[in-house]
Amino acid sequence: MSLFQWTEKSADVLQQGGVIAPDERLPWPQTAVMGVQHVIAMFGATVLAPILMGFDPNIAILMSGIGTLIFFFITGGKVPSYLGSSFAFIGVVIAATAFAGKGPNANIGVALGGIIACGALYTLIGVIVQAIGTGWIERFMPPVVTGAVVAVIGLNLAGIPVKNMAASNFDSWMQLVTFVSVGLVAVLTKGMVQRLLILVGLIVASIIYAVLTNGLGLGKPMDLSGLVNAAWFGWPNFAAPVFEVNAMLLIAPVAVILVAENLGHIKAVTAMTGRNLDQYMGKAFIGDGVATMVSGSAGGTGVTTYAENIGVMAATKIYSTAIFFVAALIAVLLGFSPKFGAVIQAIPLPVMGGVSIVVFGLIAVAGAKIWVDNKVDFSDNKNLIVAAITLVLGTGDFTLKFGQFALGGIGTATFGAILLYALLNRKR
Repeated sequence: MSLFQWTEKSADVLQQGGVIAPDERLPWPQTAVMGVQHVIAMFGATVLAPILMGFDPNIAILMSGIGTLIFFFITGGKVPSYLGSSFAFIGVVIAATAFAGKGPNANIGVALGGIIACGALYTLIGVIVQAIGTGWIERFMPPVVTGAVVAVIGLNLAGIPVKNMAASNFDSWMQLVTFVSVGLVAVLTKGMVQRLLILVGLIVASIIYAVLTNGLGLGKPMDLSGLVNAAWFGWPNFAAPVFEVNAMLLIAPVAVILVAENLGHIKAVTAMTGRNLDQYMGKAFIGDGVATMVSGSAGGTGVTTYAENIGVMAATKIYSTAIFFVAALIAVLLGFSPKFGAVIQAIPLPVMGGVSIVVFGLIAVAGAKIWVDNKVDFSDNKNLIVAAITLVLGTGDFTLKFGQFALGGIGTATFGAILLYALLNRKR
């Protein structure tokens, strides 16, 4: 398949339970609608991650679209994936910038320099994979390691919403209302509403918050003045990177996590489509790495392939790369709307905290799911020790200092899991 050359399939194929392959597409109107659905699927997480780091959500959305286009071109339109804000960066960015959890990040430049360094390392790994294959990655990062590392991302971040995003007892109760709202949407609804559980739950909780505060005066009222005054179209607040060695050394190792995520996602798409995409693994890593560098250079977050969009593909059986090209263009347009950014900034902090509790918990459970799906044997002491130590290192934020450089919990857990498995896996 050449770029922009897909075999058109009738919508009747879907009614007959058929599959739309990566090199096929529906008629353009239906393809556009599917593109909108993929934008909605990535929307909640891609917006939430920059807010938790003090980044501009408009730039994050814009760079997710640009990053997806970069990924599309580098992989030759062969790999159906959407690139959105990566949660793997949250812990290290907060550590590198001492971000307090609300408003713009005053030290964003330092974080951007680290994100670019991470993208460069990620791209280098992609070049190596393209040259020699993926076997060495799978050998050093088996399911017991990748599962523990992914789980640690969520567990390490758990203290942020619980300790830093509820200033009063009312705020804590609003966090509870928020995650209960999300849970009810997840269990009691069906179809597209259920797939948008984070976004719908957030909207419901925000309405309840407005009634209790603006209406009944029980807490800090929602401030909608920024939304009223914001323009519909305008330039995002671009930011320039600052290259500080300590921050770069702290953030760059996230590339290992991104490799694990991308590897797992491509394996999942391979299983769903029945087409072996391993030959594009190196290009996928390079595309993701370059997209992360471009995003960091403009003030955006690091990006990664999104499980949310893979879930949409699994549900619809439509794997056409054309829909991701359309979704990327839509995201670029949204990035140039200050009104959209003002809506995000108006979300109350405790409501965002409640959503964060859900999202970070889902990340931790995703790590456990890797163990379950791959039938990791915890009666084997090697697996048991690696998982146990990794989880505590990350959750407890175990830190090692090398001179002025400090390797925090996510970093020690990631490298510790890889090195510990290699040590314990040596043949006697």
